[in-house]
Amino acid sequence: MSHANTNEHATEHSHPNYFKIWMALVALLIASVLGPMIGIPWLTLITAFGIAIIKALMVAAYFMHLNVEKKYIWYILLGCLALMIFFFFAIAPDIMNHSGTNWHFIEVTQPAPSHGGH
Repeated sequence: MSHANTNEHATEHSHPNYFKIWMALVALLIASVLGPMIGIPWLTLITAFGIAIIKALMVAAYFMHLNVEKKYIWYILLGCLALMIFFFFAIAPDIMNHSGTNWHFIEVTQPAPSHGGH
């Protein structure tokens, strides 16, 4: 039995500093919580979605280790995201339609409280 080092793991990646990543995620969380206090609705939407996308990419890259995977993994991820966006916009006109011959407004009412019992 030989105990020689064959450098099988020479291409291993180093582990990222998870504390720094966590601090960045906390800072982005604080920014997304304090963002609506500015009071500009369009700026709030842009920053909220921008921060959410950045946080999702950070989690995917560092905690799911996609940053050390081959490039085609990112292509698959972006392809799935593109399909999700396509499917949403494909059915959005039908779902968000509030008029037409087959559309009926059903008013939701609260049941009357029953007196006398259980």
